[in-house]
Amino acid sequence: MTLAAALSPSAPLDRRLSVAPMMDWTDRHCRFFLRQISRRTLLYTEMVTTGALLHGRRERFLDFDAAEHPLALQLGGSDPADLAACAKIAEQWGYDEVNLNVGCPSDRVQNGRFGACLMAEPELVGRCVAAMREASDLPVTVKCRIGIDERDAYEDLLGFVDAVARIGGCGSFAVHARKAWLQGLSPKQNREIPPLRPGEVHRLKRERPDLEIVLNGGLLTLDAALEQGAAVDGAMIGRAAYQDPWILAEADRRVFGEAAPPPERADVVEALLPYLERQRSRGVPLKSMTRHILGLFNGLPGARAWRRHLSENAQRPDAGPEVVAAAAAEVARRCEAQAA
Repeated sequence: MTLAAALSPSAPLDRRLSVAPMMDWTDRHCRFFLRQISRRTLLYTEMVTTGALLHGRRERFLDFDAAEHPLALQLGGSDPADLAACAKIAEQWGYDEVNLNVGCPSDRVQNGRFGACLMAEPELVGRCVAAMREASDLPVTVKCRIGIDERDAYEDLLGFVDAVARIGGCGSFAVHARKAWLQGLSPKQNREIPPLRPGEVHRLKRERPDLEIVLNGGLLTLDAALEQGAAVDGAMIGRAAYQDPWILAEADRRVFGEAAPPPERADVVEALLPYLERQRSRGVPLKSMTRHILGLFNGLPGARAWRRHLSENAQRPDAGPEVVAAAAAEVARRCEAQAA
């Protein structure tokens, strides 16, 4: 039995491909949409702080549709007792994994003493993970950077991972292959300016083969994810999967070995319509859901018409699924016209 298997308190999830947790993007409506494209890709929530779960309206942050499985909850926090309580809540709510954010570099996150700044406190992260694992039977994973500020040598990354694995019993790390500058760069700049160093994530896997290592950062296509994922245990795609979601269409076949053909875009729209109606009946504005699907027809005739129709009509207070159906019909007409 490998160390990763021994440390995991339940059957391990298949993390060969996942979509990264992204604030303001990977909400429940985005995840339901992505799940219509890939049945197997692991999905993550936006980061949810421990304070929000312990003192806010939990259903606002935790509710999800059963179709979203496999689904992981990402938590932000640094108090072991609070994180333990939230891990237990995640288990009760039906999530498949709980992930600790040790990678976000924003000032707001740093002021709360969580996110990437915690890479300077590996012993604390280890205690947090240990408390979460003690409170819940869910797999507990960590998402981090390769380093922060001047602590960006490979040895710093290795020391962090070793401490969290030893103290916390963590067997799975998703590593963004960029360092983070905690002062002077915005979160957006921290996704672009520090150079990608995937070789260090590959080396981490070679030197710690019993740990599960997932690579994140700069993966823009499924081909890139497959290429990088060959050197580690999995690949995590971020904004590319949001902006061009159809890159996931071949994931079930090419990554997970499914025999079924990929879905058609029209099938995805058809599956969305009853979901949109259910959510509208609960008071969710259509625009809150359609903002996630603008990239569905990228690269096809009518893609611009799709985006324009949704942007112009989903804003109406009375807008419903018929707006999406009409936009899809316009795409179909344009595709047929070009084919003729």
